[in-house]
Formats: sequence, C-alpha cells, structure tokens
Amino acid sequence: MSSASGDSGFIAMGHSHVTVCNSASAQVEYPAGYGYNGSMTEAGSTILIVEDDAVIRRLVSEVLRAEGFNVEAAEDAAGMDGILARMRPDLVILDLMLPGEDGLSICRRLYAHERFPILILSAKSDEIDRVVGLETGADDYLVKPFGPRELIARVRAMLRRGPRVQSPLARRFSLGNLIVDLDARQVADEQNVPVSLTSAEFDLLACFIRRPRRVLTRDQIGKWTRGRMPDPLDRSIDMIVSRLRRKLNQASPGANLISTVRNGGYLLTAHVTPVS
Repeated sequence: MSSASGDSGFIAMGHSHVTVCNSASAQVEYPAGYGYNGSMTEAGSTILIVEDDAVIRRLVSEVLRAEGFNVEAAEDAAGMDGILARMRPDLVILDLMLPGEDGLSICRRLYAHERFPILILSAKSDEIDRVVGLETGADDYLVKPFGPRELIARVRAMLRRGPRVQSPLARRFSLGNLIVDLDARQVADEQNVPVSLTSAEFDLLACFIRRPRRVLTRDQIGKWTRGRMPDPLDRSIDMIVSRLRRKLNQASPGANLISTVRNGGYLLTAHVTPVS
C-alpha cells in the first residue's frame, strides 16, 4: 500500500500495519483474532469513537467489532454528547482534529465529569503534543499511522485498568447562590428553598451546567436535551430558555445567569463549581 500522514487521510488496515491514504475505495484487510477474540474479559465492552473522518471512523469501528467490542461512533462533540445522554461507554477513542469543539477541549471536559478512560488518536507526533494530550486528561496517546495490533492491545490494556478512580463524579454543583443536584433533579437557593422546574427546564439547566461559559446554539441544545435538532420554525427551545431564565432570576435576583448571544445562542454566564 502507499502511505501518507495526516488527520485528513484514513486508515487502511492490513495484517500487521496501518497505512493512512487517500483512496476512498480502500477496504479493511484485517483478520479478526490475533488470539484475543472471545478469550478476554474485555470482550463485549462498548467503545465510543469520536472521529470526523467517516472512513477512518468506519475502519476503526470494523476492527473493534471484529474483536468482539460494541461500538458507538460520532463525528463531533455534539454527536458524542448525544450518545452520552443515553449511555456510558467503557472507553472513548478521541481524535484531536475535530470541527467545532476540538479534541483537547472535549478531553478536558470528559476528564472533569466522567470516569471512563480516553485514548487520543492524532497525526501529531511531537513530544509536546503527547504531553499536552496526556496532561489534559487522556489515559493514552496513539499516533497515526498505527497498526491494528497496537490499537487493540492499547484498548485492552486500558480496559483492564478499569475506570479512573481519582475522584468521584461530581453530581452536585453551585451556581451563583443556587445548588443543583443532578441525581435528585433538584435546585435550591442558599436558604434551601426549592426552585420548581419542569422536566424540560431541568434538562436544559443540566445541559448548561455540563458546558458552562460556552455559547450553545439552539441546534446543540435540541440535540443534547431531546436527541434531535429542532425544526427551524420550532421556538419551543427559546420558550424553555425564557422560562428557565425567569425562574433562576427570581431565585437569584440580579445574577442574570443565562444570557442571549446575538446570532449565536445562549450562554450560562455563572461559574459552575462541584460541591460535596
């Protein structure tokens, strides 16, 4: 096979190596097994792949499925968050060069709120890139091009180590003078007076809390709270934002916790702090 490097190519897998090339007709030439399939306790684990290149996404998925893994795949942060809203994988394989929110930002966010291990894939092979990726929260860093043997070996090694246990997942947060409990689905002010929210309003607030100080578009909010993007004429999200903003302002006067960004979307302006 011919070879090249870069995140814009894709992975064509042979018996012992991987080539990143530009031919859309390439197929996986990967024999399942390597002595692993059906003999390891990690079989049946679910791997989430976040990769914007459709062919790379397909080829890596096929290699993992051939080894007995369940696979979920997303092309960007929004797709990943939609999957995480309905399930939790055992491991995430994350490309760095993604449209919208980049891989390092995603890695930082996942590390702060999740326990599953993260494997970064990237064509960037400099030591500083590896160090930055690992310090951002990745558990391992694999440089393209790579062989299927190495990919499977690293995935299995990470799964054997299990979830990260450095700290428990934060599920309660302070938001100005409010306390939000994601598990109990409750909001209360500093006098412990509850703030009454509908299910849709709480889902929206949880969406903001997981992405503080970041502008969220209507499409992103719809995908993360409902699993689909809203119709262009559907104003229900704007109505829910308006109701939520009014209730939060009543409970925390003058805080203006949610702001509207013209031609952008909505922004949770307050600092979000985990609490015990």
